[in-house]
Amino acid sequence: MKCPVCGYTESKVIDSRPTEEGSSIRRRRECLSCQNRFTTYETIETLPLLVVKKDKTRELFDKNKLLSGIITACHKRPVAMEQMESIAGEVEAEIQNSLSREISSQRIGVLVMEKLKDLDPVAYVRFASVYREFKDLDTFMRELEALGAKK
Repeated sequence: MKCPVCGYTESKVIDSRPTEEGSSIRRRRECLSCQNRFTTYETIETLPLLVVKKDKTRELFDKNKLLSGIITACHKRPVAMEQMESIAGEVEAEIQNSLSREISSQRIGVLVMEKLKDLDPVAYVRFASVYREFKDLDTFMRELEALGAKK
């Protein structure tokens, strides 16, 4: 690490601790040349995740956009905000842990629906109706019957 005062590249770590959010490490260092003390932060390097939309365009993954869709599906349902945030976090973690840097919007929809199905059947059907683009009442009814058969 280069000293901000003299530019010397050798320093020793005096103190090391995680930041409050736990996403980085704060290190106090001392330059071995001029004894100046300075702080550095070490963070995990993450590669951007791209979502491939139905029309083949790509956009950066946005957890807030995902959470917004989940909140809409759970509107006026007995689902706590913590549960909705948990679903969004779990889906994001699954995507981050995959080896691919691109994921289809369809795959994200399937992951959310799997989680909503167990949490709240009404929220699941709401999300599925938008995600699967139900065109008519028959398609909607088939989904409801399939959900009822699994119970």
